[in-house]
Amino acid sequence: MAGVLSAATPVQAEWRKAESDRFIVYSDVGERQLRNFVQDLESYDRVLRFRMGLPGDIPTLRKLPIYLVGSSAELAKVRHGAGNSLAGFYIATDEDIFGVAIRDRNVDTLKHEYAHHFMMHNFSYAYPGWFVEGFAEYYATVEIKADRFTVGRFNENRASWLMSAPWMDMKDLLSLRPQQRAANSETYYPLAWLLTHWFMSDPERQQMLAAYLLDVGAGADSVEAMERATGLSMIRLRDTLRRYATGNLSFQIVTAAIPTAPMTITTLPESADDLLLLNQRLKIGVPKDARAATAAEVRRMAARHPDDPLALLALGHAELHFGDPAAAEAPLQRLLALQPDHVEGLQYLARARMEAIEEVEDPDEIDRLTAEARGFLARAHRLDDLNYITLMLAARNRRTAASYPNDNDIAVLEQAFALAPQLGEARFTLAQALLSRSRNAEAITLLEPLANHPHGSTAAVRSLLARARGEEAPQEDASDATVEDTGEETL
Repeated sequence: MAGVLSAATPVQAEWRKAESDRFIVYSDVGERQLRNFVQDLESYDRVLRFRMGLPGDIPTLRKLPIYLVGSSAELAKVRHGAGNSLAGFYIATDEDIFGVAIRDRNVDTLKHEYAHHFMMHNFSYAYPGWFVEGFAEYYATVEIKADRFTVGRFNENRASWLMSAPWMDMKDLLSLRPQQRAANSETYYPLAWLLTHWFMSDPERQQMLAAYLLDVGAGADSVEAMERATGLSMIRLRDTLRRYATGNLSFQIVTAAIPTAPMTITTLPESADDLLLLNQRLKIGVPKDARAATAAEVRRMAARHPDDPLALLALGHAELHFGDPAAAEAPLQRLLALQPDHVEGLQYLARARMEAIEEVEDPDEIDRLTAEARGFLARAHRLDDLNYITLMLAARNRRTAASYPNDNDIAVLEQAFALAPQLGEARFTLAQALLSRSRNAEAITLLEPLANHPHGSTAAVRSLLARARGEEAPQEDASDATVEDTGEETL
């Protein structure tokens, strides 16, 4: 009987956490496979730094969490409703910035996403959408060995589209974002890769690309800037790329020692099997009609792990945003009783106070809740002074003050942006504060990459940018001055 019961019991995955200089990776693979995966990520980051002329030994301010999962079903635990065709995604929200990837799928996907993260972190510039995607596609196929790396190889799926499908118009490629409708738009990514490859494969053309990007960054029309930089009309550029695609596409082999990345690997408690991925879903949200079910699922899973920190955190968060906000207090307070230095627990208690303010009108009660939120955030900041979430919450907690934004508020927002430049809200909120102090040029620098994001911008962003430039607000301006997350991309 004991053998039968044992066989019927589901096997628990053993989740591990690997932490290196620039990444924190969670997965239920064996330690050796996890170590190799993290080494590949660190090597890829080193290649990007080498190619972009950045020092390889400067530590990152915030390590990027990545969740390496085993199946589409596990990926769907994070992104509600994800289909089987989704290989992974990257997202930046006010609660986390992280990536998720299926480990047995093509790792080009994760490299593509990390290239975006890397570009936004190191180069705050209004690049045209095709180049943002072309850059990511170009470096996604890099092959890395211990003593060399190769760039310029092609992705077979992208190449097949170039060879067999009608191409989109070059003017559309240069002017539109990948999700905007256009004839033959399925070739947007392949053509973005091909045009980037053509530029990057020749030193003279690299100079053309640099001139084009400077021209576009100064406000020039993308098509006109391309014609000036290359000396080619759109028809001639198209013909040139066709010849280039059917010729011998060159790739570059670069000799460079790739160092072994130091890392620590720890085994997570059993609660990770039930709640690690589900907890990430809470951070990116779910559709309204699925929120009650999500809260119920968290309650059920958390009940299996009493007094477990991850279970208490997930339960408090789920109640706060998807269930009964009043019920969030008990698990979060219990979490702090067990671990007084739990930064996320302090952050969610602060959020609870700040969200409660929206439901009250009594000035004394508002002052009390504001002070309590400030106290939780002060504790969180003392424990981790490089946490962008704490900084963003602290600034948000100050917004109703008559003196907002004072010099300290701007310093807090500047630090939050330095830690999380990929987060649209960090850029937008800092730009608002700078604009209120007539620091328009700095606000414009922050807003232009957001307005030019390849996956779209909001009316609020475009309106604020127009205001910073002293221009009339666009017609589609919305009264709600908020910024949507434009940091998610799925492949």
